[in-house]
Amino acid sequence: MAKTRQRKQNLLTARTVETAKAPGRYSDGNGLYLAVRRGGSKQWMFLYRRDGKLKEMGLGSPAKGVTLARARELRDETRAVMARGGDPLEVRRQSEQAALGIPTFGVYALALVERIEEGFSNPKHRQQWRNTLETYCAPIWDTRIDKVDTAGVLDCLTPIWQSKPETASRVRGRIERVLNAAKAEKLRAGENPAAWRGHLDATLPKPAKLTRGHHAALAYNELSAFMADLRARPATAALALEMAILTATRTSEVLKARWPEFDLDAGLWTIPAERMKTRREHRVALSKRALAIVSELDKARTSEFVFPGQKPGKPLSNMAMLMLLERMGKRGAITSHGFRSTFSDWASEVSPYSSELRETALAHTIGNKAEAAYRRGDALEKRRAMMEAWAQWCEPKAANVLAFAKPVGTAH
Repeated sequence: MAKTRQRKQNLLTARTVETAKAPGRYSDGNGLYLAVRRGGSKQWMFLYRRDGKLKEMGLGSPAKGVTLARARELRDETRAVMARGGDPLEVRRQSEQAALGIPTFGVYALALVERIEEGFSNPKHRQQWRNTLETYCAPIWDTRIDKVDTAGVLDCLTPIWQSKPETASRVRGRIERVLNAAKAEKLRAGENPAAWRGHLDATLPKPAKLTRGHHAALAYNELSAFMADLRARPATAALALEMAILTATRTSEVLKARWPEFDLDAGLWTIPAERMKTRREHRVALSKRALAIVSELDKARTSEFVFPGQKPGKPLSNMAMLMLLERMGKRGAITSHGFRSTFSDWASEVSPYSSELRETALAHTIGNKAEAAYRRGDALEKRRAMMEAWAQWCEPKAANVLAFAKPVGTAH
């Protein structure tokens, strides 16, 4: 039987519930919280742990008549379920399906996230799913899943479609997935009201016409001067940023790099699948300069991480990279991730190397079947020549003019 730990409770007052305005969670103790969302809507939440995971269970809204006293009753009922060894969310799901046959959008959405979150690439992504659904789906949150229609979906999307296009696009996709899952479980029927093609594209502006967020990038013809400034700064963050630039990898892949991933004799860095956005192992051919950076750090190795942070056992943080760019007077003008775009522009506009090699070096997911077949071979040695040419382009010098030899067997 599960044991529940009693904590100080009844911390809120009816007045607090009525006047709370700042977004956040207000604790009443023993797992009960009043969640105030941006825009002012309020929701009672019960937080608990099950199998080592933190779970969230909605208990209704003050606007829907759930008073503080009723929320406390629901909390106590939920804790009684836990005391009997049950999972409150699962018990509720079964109860609702038995009583009504069909849950609300909010109940079903949170239950779905619980089931699919193991497939998410990182904990932050998992929390983003919950946050975006709870924050932007208030208009349909308490609607039965089979009753969610186009009008309800538009009520969620329209307020943010122009002002937050990236967020709105993600919210739409997540609503679509929730409704698709409900249809697969025979909880609803008919077309998906959150579908874009052939449906919402007829009533909302096309995403391509909206102002989308891109990582600020440096022009490739300015890279030589930037690199000269970067190398003049004796800091681990400077070496990490240079490594990210030379390898065209993501910042997180560099910062969390561990020594077993490197074969210095072969000039090879193998990033395991679990650290890749594509969830596929990625081999990086190290240029002479990139290899020199890693070799020097190896001589002074003090951590399992190639780029250790100040805290023992922790890698260098993203903040160190941001502060470096700030000291260089570049923060806001460029981002560390944007150097992948710099590499892509160089590869497509200046170098003779094929788009397939460029996309493989960037570890992008290939949708085209012919290109995907090309990637299966890895083309490591061809990429090695490309990355060496890229490293030469990055070298600090007065004029970045390189004579490229046509790579053998490489298409233009």
